[in-house]
Amino acid sequence: MLDQVVYVAAVSVLGVFEQAYFSLQVIQARRKYSVSPPSTAGPPEFERVFRAQANCSEYFPIFLTVLWVSGIFFSQAISSLLGLLYLYGRYKYFQGYGKSALGRLAPLYFSAKILWALLAFSTLGVLNTLNQLYFDVDFLQLLNSVELFYSSLKKYNIYYTEL
Repeated sequence: MLDQVVYVAAVSVLGVFEQAYFSLQVIQARRKYSVSPPSTAGPPEFERVFRAQANCSEYFPIFLTVLWVSGIFFSQAISSLLGLLYLYGRYKYFQGYGKSALGRLAPLYFSAKILWALLAFSTLGVLNTLNQLYFDVDFLQLLNSVELFYSSLKKYNIYYTEL
């Protein structure tokens, strides 16, 4: 069982370290720009760092949920890879936002696309599992069978345009 979730767990722990790093950056910015807690207002440079950290924290529970659901019900490997890409996108988002408000946009769109992909895989995986449990139909296995069929046709140079 553990071998089926170890990569997802590793990405989750890496994500927690990333969140800790972002929090430490806010502490450092508070010291640099003399913004004492609980105040969240200060120079624009501080506010961008603070906002970047807050935004990353707001999305972290969503990320963890779709990462785990996708990893358990769809594919651990694909989910873990997407999880790493998401964490990279959030890191670039944090760096970009710290420099300028516009610097956050490209990484924000990138990480949002990754979240949507994880959500799609989570949904497919859960629906497939429900179909297996209640209708005894495994759509992912059917897709794999169709893929094997088409690869066999290609292997023997049999092509049907109507397929």
